[in-house]
Amino acid sequence: MKGTVGNWTDKFARIINERPVSVAFWASVLLSLIAVWGTATVGRDAALYIDIAQQVVEHGPGVAWVHFDWPWFSILVALTHRFLHLPLEFSAYLWCGLFFAGTSALMVDCVRRRSPELAGWACLVVLAMPAVNAFRNDIIRECGFWFFCTLTLWQALRWQALGGWLRAGLIHLAIVAAALFRLEALLLWPALGLWQLPGLWRSGQRIRLLQLGLLPVLGLLVALMFGVFMSARFMLYLDMIAPHSVYASFQMLSEQFGNSLINKYSQDEAGRIVFFGLLATMMITFVKLMGPFAAPFVLRRNWGVLGIYWRDYRPFAWAALLYLVVLMLFFIKQQFMNARYLSFLNLLFVPVLVMGLAALARQFPRWTKVLVAAALLVMLSNVISTGAGKTHYVAAGRWMSSHVEPDASAWFEDGRISYYAGRGYVLPALTREQAMSPEHAGDYRYFLIEGKGDEPWLGEWLVAHKMRIIERFANRKGATILVIGR
Repeated sequence: MKGTVGNWTDKFARIINERPVSVAFWASVLLSLIAVWGTATVGRDAALYIDIAQQVVEHGPGVAWVHFDWPWFSILVALTHRFLHLPLEFSAYLWCGLFFAGTSALMVDCVRRRSPELAGWACLVVLAMPAVNAFRNDIIRECGFWFFCTLTLWQALRWQALGGWLRAGLIHLAIVAAALFRLEALLLWPALGLWQLPGLWRSGQRIRLLQLGLLPVLGLLVALMFGVFMSARFMLYLDMIAPHSVYASFQMLSEQFGNSLINKYSQDEAGRIVFFGLLATMMITFVKLMGPFAAPFVLRRNWGVLGIYWRDYRPFAWAALLYLVVLMLFFIKQQFMNARYLSFLNLLFVPVLVMGLAALARQFPRWTKVLVAAALLVMLSNVISTGAGKTHYVAAGRWMSSHVEPDASAWFEDGRISYYAGRGYVLPALTREQAMSPEHAGDYRYFLIEGKGDEPWLGEWLVAHKMRIIERFANRKGATILVIGR
């Protein structure tokens, strides 16, 4: 029996080493299926995107801009529904699953092109690293952003090896496609430019620099002519990177933090504390999102792979440096940090994690087996949820759709309840306290709120407004949605 298990293990390892790209693609598809199969409720972003896609199907693409200022993903989902006659939610999951699979396969192939012997490790890293894989059950724009950015870098490595105007053009098409999901993809142009800049002083390389730089310059001129940069989304991003705006936001943040400190000397250092605090928080989250693949870097000797990364994966490195700057500007401006935004930084560092894992395998073969086992467990934990899920949102929404007339005014504590009620994704304009206050309570016939129903304040409110709890919907852990009405 032991020999049989060993044979199967050897055979599986041989398949991964022989066909790492195919294994990465199909294993990614399988992981996405498992993740989606166990999902009870779509996320808030998903409900918004699908609701916009529904509006596009019913009223045309023009309506999408009314609801969201960058709705290309929703338009893609709507077009898929129109031409393939697939349900909107299924279409969205289909695209996200394909983007995940494509990202995994392309990243493995990038590593395979530089270091064929590391392709098997790359397959494990891209499929298990929490930074990206933890979002397999979500419908998010980042899936397309990650895929087309990885495609850009993959095309850049091919262009570096083979050259040619066509391959250079494909790089730019991939960047434009990535920008339709998230505008941060535009940083790939300066990253690639910095990568090729040393060639400006070498006569034999100037034609390659022209291949890479001509189309972006022409595209910039066209965008200026047609006023593309005057759109709301571009204006938001331009304001975010404007030096005076960033400085003003940083000063305000520093003053707010400084005023909360008791010691005057600490108040004087508030700016440094805020800046390095944000940077440290970002780095801690970055390491956390590596999962078990951060372990090799506990040993200082493995930090040397960063030099190899800079030498062999320089477009990745430049993109990572510029993206780090973008993240800092975003966090300073918005005073908001999200692990999902950091995930792209982790994705750019996949070659580093692969090389670190391979170095650890050479140094400690037995401990590496433990690390691989931990990685496989993390891989499963990324896609298998043991939580109760928000099934009560679904049940409450479906009850509303079948028992309440569509035009009856209702206040929903979570927009996903209105989504499942067939009313679209509605963000509450008022907080619960505002909506249930004497000034606004009469504006609604129904209130769908989270609670147990036995709260003293709620009992008093029901008596005062002559309302009652009509229905209760709970998930298996007891989280409850109350339907309140007359």
